[in-house]
This record gives sequence, structure tokens and C-alpha cells, in this order.
Amino acid sequence: MILADLGAEVIKVEPPGGDKTRNLPGLGIGFFRAFNRNKKSVVLDITTEEGRTAAADLAGQCDVLLENFRPGLMEKLGLDYATLSEKYPHLIYVSHKGFLPGPYEKRLALDEVVQMMGGLSYMTGPKGRPLRAGTSVNDIMGGMFGAIGVLAALRERDHTGRGQEIQSALFENCVFLASQHMQQFAMTGEAPPPMPSRVSAWSVYDVFSLADGEQLFIGAVSDKQFVTLCQVLGHPQMTQRPEYRDNAARVAVRPLLLEELGAILQHHRADALMPQLEGAGIPYAPIVRPDQLLDDPHLKESGGLVPMQVEDGSIAPTVLLPLLMGGRRPGVRHPLPKPGEHNEEVFGRRTRPD
Repeated sequence: MILADLGAEVIKVEPPGGDKTRNLPGLGIGFFRAFNRNKKSVVLDITTEEGRTAAADLAGQCDVLLENFRPGLMEKLGLDYATLSEKYPHLIYVSHKGFLPGPYEKRLALDEVVQMMGGLSYMTGPKGRPLRAGTSVNDIMGGMFGAIGVLAALRERDHTGRGQEIQSALFENCVFLASQHMQQFAMTGEAPPPMPSRVSAWSVYDVFSLADGEQLFIGAVSDKQFVTLCQVLGHPQMTQRPEYRDNAARVAVRPLLLEELGAILQHHRADALMPQLEGAGIPYAPIVRPDQLLDDPHLKESGGLVPMQVEDGSIAPTVLLPLLMGGRRPGVRHPLPKPGEHNEEVFGRRTRPD
């Protein structure tokens, strides 16, 4: 989808009946719509010789092939990089796997599997209660790294005339996300505690309960911001107390400080306090659900949330890439495709496009 949004012609190859993610239930119901815009769709049965031949011919017409089958399957089908590159040396071939080559490479992986193995679940949940992140961060970022590899390989091919194989893997992606905590241990010899158990580097960096049951994150990460926060809350005298003289002193008595601030903040309404914090330059954030983002004024006015025609012809909102290029957002160029919608167009070609 990233490559499609950036202007590439992307052809999604689906099995008979269509990609199974089109019909995921529950929390997976929005997955296909979120990540398959701007693509064309063809249906191929690569379990048949005819389907495999058509897939190989299609690969020869393309600059890039991306696949995410279980390890060894593409080789078994004769659609692996070693086989295709002999006939199509220009081809850039991206394999999305659970693990890069090594002791784990034959394992099947899910986002949740690698979150548990890669340190992310441990760091996210309370001590003794590892917690999966609230979205498929490795599935998404694994694709991002694959796309980055494609962009570099295309530039390299400009010089060499040859493609190459790229591999992107969920486990290594997750370890990369946790790498700062690995470095923390390497530097201090102390294993980092999970985020809910961490010793904060800042005294005011937490979620507070406000009036009417509302919640607001507030982060005062400098002495100047702490003084300003106390002024906004109408309690400037707090800054004169010796135990609150600087950030290090405040961190030492952080539970006391948070209790005192909590008692003050419970009398403030979020809609009145947020403009004051913004005007004073204090970082803050309401706790927002994903469904509420569909009405977020910034997303709408900045062009990050736009309508898209989906399979049944109706219109649904979609979130664009978080990029501004030349003053514009890469947007929706094609409606969400129906399964096999572009078979006739794609397989009617006979030569590789320029």
C-alpha cells in the first residue's frame, strides 16, 4: 500500500474467493480496507500449474514482487527468488517472514508471537502481566521496512541493472522496537522494568483524572514547564517548596507530587483546561478511542482522513500515509478493488511496461 500510495502500479494476487482478510471478523474486520487501497486485484490459483505459470509471467512484467507465505512454500511452487531471477534478473523480490534466516526461521509467527518473544509485550504490560500492543505494530512496520528496502533496491538497480532479494521479518522488527531497552541494559547492567513499573525520568508525566470522570495526560518535562503548570492550575506556591525545587527533587517524591496534583486536577474540566495548557506550551493529550478519531478536526482539516469507495460501492473513510510531499498528501487514486477485478486488464498484457 505504501508503494501504491507513492504512485506505483500495485497488483494484488488473491486466491480463488479472494484474500481471506477481506472477511475477518471482530477486531480484524477493518484490516483489509485499511491496507489495500490503490491496488489492482487479480485472482490466481497458484496450486495449479496454469496458475503458477501465470504468476511467473506476471512477475516478469513487474519491477517488484512481494510475498508473505510460510517459509519454503514459494520454493516448492517454483516462484522463489532463485528460480525467477534466472529468467528475470531485473526482479526485486521481497519476502516478508516471521524470522530472518537463523535458528527460528522455520517457525510460524504472528504479531502476538513476536511481541512476546521480542520484548514488546514485557515492556508494555504490568510486571508479570505481559500485554500485546493495541495494534498489529509488527505486521505494519514489517511492511514498512520491506517498502524501504524496495526503494533502495530500485536505486541500486539503476546502477547495476540487476534486482535483488529483500527479506523483512516480524521478530527482527520487534527486536528493533525494543533495542533502546537492550542498550539500556548494556549500558547499566540493570534490566529495564516494564513501562507501568518504570521510574520516570520526569516528575509530571502521567494520566490524571479530571472532573466528570475525564482523563488527561500531562507531561511537564522541564523545571520551566513545572512552574508554568503550577501557574495554570492556580497554585504557584507549589514551586517554592524545597522538595519541588527541581526535576530531580520532584522525581524523588513523585508519588506525593502526583497525589497533590491529582487532588487539584479533579476539580478541572478538560474542555476548559486543555486550551490553557496549549496556550502555556504544556504537553497534554486527551485519551482518545479510535472511533473518536473519525471526527478529529485536525485529521479532517489536514487532509489525513479522506473518503474511499469500497468493494460494495459505498464510501468509507480511510487514513492516509503520515507524509506531506511537495505540499500534498499521497492520497486515494483507485477504489478498493473487488477480487479479480483486474484479471482481464493485467493478463491481457504481453510485454513488460517501461
